[in-house]
Amino acid sequence: MSLQIKFKIVTPEKTVFEDAVDQATLPTTDGEITILPNHRSYIASLKPGGIMLKKNGEESFVCISGGFIEFHGNELVILADTAERAEEIDLKRAEEARQKAEELKNQRVSMDENEYARVAAAIQKESARIRVARKHYTRIGMKID
Repeated sequence: MSLQIKFKIVTPEKTVFEDAVDQATLPTTDGEITILPNHRSYIASLKPGGIMLKKNGEESFVCISGGFIEFHGNELVILADTAERAEEIDLKRAEEARQKAEELKNQRVSMDENEYARVAAAIQKESARIRVARKHYTRIGMKID
């Protein structure tokens, strides 16, 4: 039996995922990184995107909207703003939400900085959800329109 990483994703609402994994690939603000067992201790902030988890040769995906990671002693904890497993993402709803945010951004000529940041964050979040869902559905052989 190979060495594994004790992995957990927590949001303010709940624990989204908890399991032992062989590796985790994460979207940090410094770029994408892969954590393997016995990796050096590591702390980083996360940007919106997909987390790829590999266990026994199988890949699974989780979408996050940002947060922080801490890895130490083969334990990886992610504190995420929001997180959802790829199979839980409703692709059509995510595309509609991104389109609404894009329309809002284009309609508002005089947006203050806070409102612009909120709309831009919504676009990033929904775009990440779409990418993760499409990757998941493509890997399981489901046709995407």
